[in-house]
Amino acid sequence: QVRLVESGGDLVQPGGSLRLSCAASGFTFSNYAMRWYRQAPGKERELVAVITNAGRRTNYADSVKGRFTISRDNAKNTVYLQMNSLKPEDTAVYYCNVHRREDYWGQGTQVTVTV
Repeated sequence: QVRLVESGGDLVQPGGSLRLSCAASGFTFSNYAMRWYRQAPGKERELVAVITNAGRRTNYADSVKGRFTISRDNAKNTVYLQMNSLKPEDTAVYYCNVHRREDYWGQGTQVTVTV
């Protein structure tokens, strides 16, 4: 069965950094693009970043471009999200996602940016 497990969320001050990880299992990881989404309280879930299966191409939401970096290690079946220059508006639950005939989601990891 497909399983996605996010980790690395924490409480940080504005301007700080975090590195999120998503450990994947139950499918051939290197065959699929991976995505990071986030959802803030009372808001719709939004796409944050995408990385292709071999990691050669990435795309980002305008709100995080230049601050966040998505990467992957196919030998470890893990996708990462490096978040720098964090802002209070980045506060959300962050989810990783893979589309394999249908969407699969992890349970999410909480990121809180506040003084």
